[in-house]
Amino acid sequence: MDRRRFLSTSALLAGGLVLPDLPGLAGLTSSAPPQAPGSSRGRKPNIVLILADDLGYGDLGVQGCPDIPTPNVDGLAQHGTRFTDAYVSCPVCSPTRAGLLTGRYQQRFGHETNPGPQEAADSAFGLPVSETLMPQRLKALGYRTGMVGKWHLGYKPELQPSRRGFDEFFGFLGGAHAYLPARGQAQILRGTEPVTEKEYLTDAFAREAAAFIDRHRRDPFFLYLAFNAVHTPMQSVDKYRARFGAIKDETRRTHAAMLAAMDDGVGQVLKTLRQHELERDTLVIFLSDNGGPTPQTTSSNAPLRGYKAQMWEGGIRIPFMVQWKGRLPEGRVCRRPVISLDLLPTAVAAGGGTVSPDWKLDGVNLLPLLAGETAAVPHETLCWRMVDKRAIRHGDWKLVVETGQKQPALFNLAEDIGEKRDLAGAMPEKVKELEDRYRAWSAQMIPPAWGRQGGARAGRGRLGGAQAGPAEERFKQLDANRDGKLTPDEVARPRVFRQMDANGDGVVTLEELRAFLRGRGRNG
Repeated sequence: MDRRRFLSTSALLAGGLVLPDLPGLAGLTSSAPPQAPGSSRGRKPNIVLILADDLGYGDLGVQGCPDIPTPNVDGLAQHGTRFTDAYVSCPVCSPTRAGLLTGRYQQRFGHETNPGPQEAADSAFGLPVSETLMPQRLKALGYRTGMVGKWHLGYKPELQPSRRGFDEFFGFLGGAHAYLPARGQAQILRGTEPVTEKEYLTDAFAREAAAFIDRHRRDPFFLYLAFNAVHTPMQSVDKYRARFGAIKDETRRTHAAMLAAMDDGVGQVLKTLRQHELERDTLVIFLSDNGGPTPQTTSSNAPLRGYKAQMWEGGIRIPFMVQWKGRLPEGRVCRRPVISLDLLPTAVAAGGGTVSPDWKLDGVNLLPLLAGETAAVPHETLCWRMVDKRAIRHGDWKLVVETGQKQPALFNLAEDIGEKRDLAGAMPEKVKELEDRYRAWSAQMIPPAWGRQGGARAGRGRLGGAQAGPAEERFKQLDANRDGKLTPDEVARPRVFRQMDANGDGVVTLEELRAFLRGRGRNG
């Protein structure tokens, strides 16, 4: 079923019609129509959207992780639906968040890459104010809105959360933040005012999320909890590290501790909902913003190929669970392709709203699929683009162009989830079909609104030589995925990378590059 028929089916189901003629629908009727998918007490449902940062596809117990228990996130799958073929719209942080909060491919408004560190970000960076975000849509439906955690969608005052539909905000504006109190780090804000935070940051975010629920338990609320865990820097505290004494690799042990802290934070949010008897009144959504950066953090994307910043499945396919106790079936596994763009229309529908065609969304309402009222495929085709990287999935077929590839690679994901057998040479007609579909999609998008200064991509992966210059310029040249840090792959010289990585956390910041260049007597 194509997207148009899926939307039509969703509308029919919302009206309570029986659809026995569609596959998988015999004997099924819809639950209450959209104006009444609220709670057993007749109120609009609360919506809690939890976003992990750099969490790999295989990082959770329910996703097959053997050495890091995640009972609270796993519980969302056990009491709800787990999607096996869920995607984000970009393999790096900021563009994914732009797509998630708008319900639109972020390339439609030029938000195609990460901005780099705040001090070096392009002046054009930020989610345009012409776009209407999820909290604004839900405020119009009577919701109180709050955000806790990582923003990464703009630094200017008009682009900050408090001006984009959130009644309350506690978190930071950039792409990364230390977990431990330290001088000289980016500010934590409450609203627009800097505050001093002394608690381990993941714990602080869980505390603030629970407090938001406490304050607004009598009103329908939307809480966007955007953990920065398990993103670098690799930092934890003894109470979490002590759980993983059997893990000898220090990076892996720290990753495990950081993930355990986040899982505990999810548990604290769920416990607060239970304490206020809100579980049956709350739609809870959990997902990651992109795949895990395995070389830097030991995160697992198994059984997928690749990792964060890549168009392989390991960069864009993510863990995704949805729970709504008493309203949606429990313990389901859904193998239909879905994407983070679907969350805005799903939230609006849950809140009793109607998506207008004027919004020009790319996402669709997933509630009929989640309720088991349709077996339709929400998306026959999904596309990705990030500067010189691109991919398209149509049905079970996927075409990929990654950095350094001379020709597109073709895979059948139903038979080859690990993208090991390139069928492009044997199936040129299928390659052409997918190329044509991709070009038709890409033609609807606009060019990136910001990019690397000087357009210098040829020098990526090499230090010195013709690319010498100020540290900021060279950092941008090396930072291929624009996430504000350098990885071993981006530097491509292991010995030099180890020298630059002063704190040994597996990534190089702009400050570390400056210090490295100063130590070598170069312009920093």
